[in-house]
Amino acid sequence: MRYRLVMICIAAVSLGACATSPGYYDRYDRGYSGACANCGTIERIERVYGERKTTGGGAVLGAIIGGALGNQVGKGDGRKAATIAGAVAGGVIGNNVERDSRSAPRFEIFVQMDDGRRLVVEQPYLNDLRDGDRVELVGQQLRLL
Repeated sequence: MRYRLVMICIAAVSLGACATSPGYYDRYDRGYSGACANCGTIERIERVYGERKTTGGGAVLGAIIGGALGNQVGKGDGRKAATIAGAVAGGVIGNNVERDSRSAPRFEIFVQMDDGRRLVVEQPYLNDLRDGDRVELVGQQLRLL
């Protein structure tokens, strides 16, 4: 009888040691009112220099607009030449505009999310964000909590 009582006590104490403190899983439970699915902490911020590759969209759009404008000039072979010249000039201008907009200074912000994910968010400005700040990801931008 004593042996059995001792074994039950050992089992109860052993299982009690496996219990977690209240609130341990709350930050991972999306139904919990205090949990934030898009919240995290900034690990580090890096300023990025240099230009990114262009997509070609600026050149294509510029060529279409330039060709349409060139088509309004002259008639016959002159109109064809103006259309071609307008498309080429528009393509060059559109590519330069896209390249210039992509070479502006920007920041890569490394964030450790509450659910364990790690994200890198690229923004053209910091808005007073610093290492260690608690942030929320809204769309493609970070904001302070």
